[in-house]
Amino acid sequence: MTKKILEKIKISIKEEMKIFEKQFLSIIIESQVPLINQITHYIIHRKGKQIRPMFVFLIAKMLGKTKKKTYHTASLIELIHTATLVHDDVIDNSHLRRGFFSVNAIWKNKIAVLVGDYLLSKSLLLATNNNYYDLLKIVCKTIKDMSEGELLQMEKSKKLDITESVYNKIVYHKTASLIAASCEGGARSVDADENTALKMREFGGLTGIAFQIKDDLFDYEDKYNKNLIGKPVGMDLKEKKITLPLIYAIKNASQEDQKWILNSIKNYDEKKRDQIIAYVKQSGGLEYASQKMKKFRNHALKILENYPESTIKDALKTMVNFLVERNK
Repeated sequence: MTKKILEKIKISIKEEMKIFEKQFLSIIIESQVPLINQITHYIIHRKGKQIRPMFVFLIAKMLGKTKKKTYHTASLIELIHTATLVHDDVIDNSHLRRGFFSVNAIWKNKIAVLVGDYLLSKSLLLATNNNYYDLLKIVCKTIKDMSEGELLQMEKSKKLDITESVYNKIVYHKTASLIAASCEGGARSVDADENTALKMREFGGLTGIAFQIKDDLFDYEDKYNKNLIGKPVGMDLKEKKITLPLIYAIKNASQEDQKWILNSIKNYDEKKRDQIIAYVKQSGGLEYASQKMKKFRNHALKILENYPESTIKDALKTMVNFLVERNK
């Protein structure tokens, strides 16, 4: 179902995505170091949904006509995304990515970190070599935001004192900022005015937050769904990541229950995980998070109301709805 919806969305940008994939392949695999080429070749042939480049092209086509800069924008955004996935697997000590061995699992952490750095440098060079200083500013801010978000989450995972406002900050920095950059970059690539570019950034940020809340809800899915969603149930709890369903449950719990939840997270095991998941469900945490997710989604869709009806706009709306309705 997921693949069918994405293919339907891609119809309106089919040619652009085909050209992008070819260009991205040539950009990512052009090092004189054989090891880098070997690893990037491994990465490129295990591509994900390509949601961020799709946003670049959809926004660009809704606002104007795609240019060389649009393709470069899609590539530099995907370079950042790929780099952060490589780094994330090192940080999380994860040995699987999309059902395949991660880079760090095959080539070890030192090489994985350097490959991630290499990909980030490629994104910066793509912007500077073409004098895209507006995109360079977006890229640098996004990399800074994502790093800050990751470090803030690590800090809060130790203290376990996260509030909803802090959670929103983490989610925006870690995940939504790159989708916001995709949408702003798409707008700037077709010379949209400043106000429009910032509106597209806001649209992307709201969509990105909804996207991450959906990911957080997967942590509470039934065990039999773990192969479907590609994420082991309770992984966030195991890594002491306090997400929105749990924040709501803790906030509305008695002092005694709050103490029990936090102690259970500190002394995590599968039995405690199942008890916490049951408590969060019973407390209404999933419903609360789902409502918040839909609220962010609706705010994003409202921004699109200001633009003329078109097949591209319809595809954008389908994309936003897909991100909150997907099953993986």
